[in-house]
Amino acid sequence: MSMPSGKPEAKSTSAAKAAVQKLQDLSARELNQRMIERRAIEAIIWGMPAVNFELMYQAMVREAKGSFNQIVYWSRLPDWKNQTLTPNADVIYLMPFFDTKDGPIVIEIPPADDGVINGTIMDSWQTPLEDVGPAGADKGKGGKYLIVPPDYRSNLPAGYIVLASSTHQGYALLRSILKSGSDADIAKAVSYGRRVKLYPLAQAAKPPETTFRDAADLVYDATIPYDWRFFQALDRFVERELWLTRDKVMIDLLKSIGVDKGKPFNPDDSMKLVLNDAAAEARAVLDMKYETLFPPYFENARWALPAVTDYIESASTAYADPDVYPLDSRGALFSFAFFTAKHLGQGQFYLMTIKDKDGEAFHGGDTYRLVVPRNAPVNQYWSATAYDRSTHALIRGLSRSSRSSQSPGLLKNADGSVEIYFAPKAPPGKETNWVPTSASGIFEVLFRFYGPEKPLFDKTWVLPDIEKLK
Repeated sequence: MSMPSGKPEAKSTSAAKAAVQKLQDLSARELNQRMIERRAIEAIIWGMPAVNFELMYQAMVREAKGSFNQIVYWSRLPDWKNQTLTPNADVIYLMPFFDTKDGPIVIEIPPADDGVINGTIMDSWQTPLEDVGPAGADKGKGGKYLIVPPDYRSNLPAGYIVLASSTHQGYALLRSILKSGSDADIAKAVSYGRRVKLYPLAQAAKPPETTFRDAADLVYDATIPYDWRFFQALDRFVERELWLTRDKVMIDLLKSIGVDKGKPFNPDDSMKLVLNDAAAEARAVLDMKYETLFPPYFENARWALPAVTDYIESASTAYADPDVYPLDSRGALFSFAFFTAKHLGQGQFYLMTIKDKDGEAFHGGDTYRLVVPRNAPVNQYWSATAYDRSTHALIRGLSRSSRSSQSPGLLKNADGSVEIYFAPKAPPGKETNWVPTSASGIFEVLFRFYGPEKPLFDKTWVLPDIEKLK
């Protein structure tokens, strides 16, 4: 057996010495700046679900003049002014924000009689505590969900579905499902949604009137700011919440970028520049993960389930496995969406696509067609929504953002299939099946299945890719 030559090893040693010398030549200021940038990038990926939550809550405070233990809702179907991440434009949203610092909070879900609530109650990291409604713990019978704060020791009354939260604050994403897209049924869904109640357990004997804040006419902007303001939002979250044991490794890392519990976050101009650079790099990393992380759902297709197994399993079990903490996939998910279901696939299911049949990005100035085959596997409805690829929010300024199986006047083909068009202008005679796009940008499409059925999961029903029309 011959011995390898020493030349490759000499080259490697020389390169290593050069790298060390390069680092030694850096000033203390340059080294510190590089450390801050690296830590800031990791802080963004780690803190994405918390900041996502914080931005939604701050939008409620800023625009709807609301606060914790109140419900922000939309009194009609959301339009582009709902600037949360990939919202559903074909449902009535209600979002109770709760704070248990003064004691347990009750969220009452009405029985599924004149309507249906589909949703999930989460902590402030958007970890699901429980699903609600027919696909949730109350099984459509309605129920009183009791959210108790961390380390709560008092006796709990009977008659409640008890949810132990690891954080003091959190929210519920509730959807009042439409029976049809008519004005009358939209109004009924709003009325039904307002039967949800939110109040402290201490006042359960005589609950106060629930406060609802209507955001229908407000620009409710919760898009992610990829600059120093991300850390401003993260600091607000850290100040209000307790540290979870799983996250204590971040305490000193955050201090180095100015996020220090009990102290004001006040970066100077030079620090803001460093944080801005880090945020820009973090955004590029998350975009890369977004484009490559999710495998195709159907064979040789572009549609993908926008989540990954490690995060779904960890979130649904409240991170019970001590050897798994999927920060990367969690950060990628909450960079373009909000909400985590406790039991994904029971109440709703999602498929996302960012490329057409030929593997090209969707350009808003072109015309595309999606053919939804007949007998879509849902017992409620399906919808297809277009979003701004750069923000993952509804495209600003457009007349509508989606079409669904409940859209009034939706045209069907003779075989029962439906053609949906995405374009800056409606193709002739296709106005009711048209989703507007903006010629100035690129977009993405999320297809929702509400009340998904077996053919979707065994893939005997397949959603074709979106094709560009020549």
